[in-house]
Amino acid sequence: MLDFETCNAARLRRDPAYDGVFFTAVKTTGIYCRPVCPVRQPLTRNVVFYPSAAAAETEGYRPCLRCRPETAPFCPAWNGTRATVARALKLIEAGALDEADIEQLAARLGIGARHLARLFQRHVGATPLQTAQTFRLQRAKRLLDETDLRMTEIARRAGFGSLRRFNAAFAELYKRPPSTLRRKGPQRHGAGESHLHARA
Repeated sequence: MLDFETCNAARLRRDPAYDGVFFTAVKTTGIYCRPVCPVRQPLTRNVVFYPSAAAAETEGYRPCLRCRPETAPFCPAWNGTRATVARALKLIEAGALDEADIEQLAARLGIGARHLARLFQRHVGATPLQTAQTFRLQRAKRLLDETDLRMTEIARRAGFGSLRRFNAAFAELYKRPPSTLRRKGPQRHGAGESHLHARA
């Protein structure tokens, strides 16, 4: 994780080079954003920085609906220096923990589950399961934004075991049902299209 001064300077100038490298959480609003967020800049004393969206959500922050953290590019600052964690993240993003468990994921990586958990805490700031939940919510948010799929189908494609879990996860993070987050406009696509791994 970068130091506070570097992150804060990048946030204040809305530097796109740091988009996805860190996330800014605002203590007074309970919301976290990308460094390029167009909203009015919060005071420096009110911000804290996290290396991943999962880390921010683990601390109780919810995603900004303006800058849409789920569309941030996937480029943590340490990417390339910790190949095991980078590979684990790609597997989790592809749904490795939607039906399997931590032990199975760790076995695919050739390491133990405890070692994997330590690596995630050091470099991601969240557990593999917390990270998987963030990826599911991000996939679901993209599908809400970009398709006309029914909620049950979005829940299935995003990796939730049931519609109940899907609704509960959104209620916990966004404090509102997923249907209220659905975008309206020409950017949405037909129900037959899948955008699970689309990136902005």
